[in-house]
Amino acid sequence: MLVLILGLVVFLGIHSTRIVADDWRSARIAILGERKWKGLYSIAALVGIVLIVWGYGMARTAPVVLWNPPLWTRHLASVLVLIAFVMIVAAYVPRNHFKAAFGHPMFAGVKTWALAHLLSNGTLADLLLFGGFLAWSILGFRSARRRDREAQVSYPAGTARGTVVCLVVGAVAWAIFGFWLHGPLIGVRPIS
Repeated sequence: MLVLILGLVVFLGIHSTRIVADDWRSARIAILGERKWKGLYSIAALVGIVLIVWGYGMARTAPVVLWNPPLWTRHLASVLVLIAFVMIVAAYVPRNHFKAAFGHPMFAGVKTWALAHLLSNGTLADLLLFGGFLAWSILGFRSARRRDREAQVSYPAGTARGTVVCLVVGAVAWAIFGFWLHGPLIGVRPIS
């Protein structure tokens, strides 16, 4: 469990610099340059991901069960993860209604993904992993919206084309991951 916790601290820690130390982050970029900052950031994020995957895998070999979610939560989780995929895609597709409404659909997607997995899994490792990402995404969304208000950022209105692209690409990515990749990569087949 310690490896999982360390991975979460490293990964979510580096991804929290704008939340808790935006001025420090800006100063580091000014000193190091944007390319070097992004390189170090990427290395730390990769180390965090490796530790999370390794630690979560170890924790699953001897799970500490906190609760047994009802079967229906798995079906709800599938729908929520579909929404999460659409929102994550919306972070990258220009001029869509999701970005216009939320401003930061990546955080909304991560929140939805984490909540879905918390509802449908009941081990301590699940609580740490998905609870950590849920807390991070809530704080990150709040921080990003505050920065937007301070900078008076407004997002362009969404178009039908941009929104349809988000829906189609998100649904296709969800289906590919849910039907074919989740099982081999994660060891659990959420959709059979």
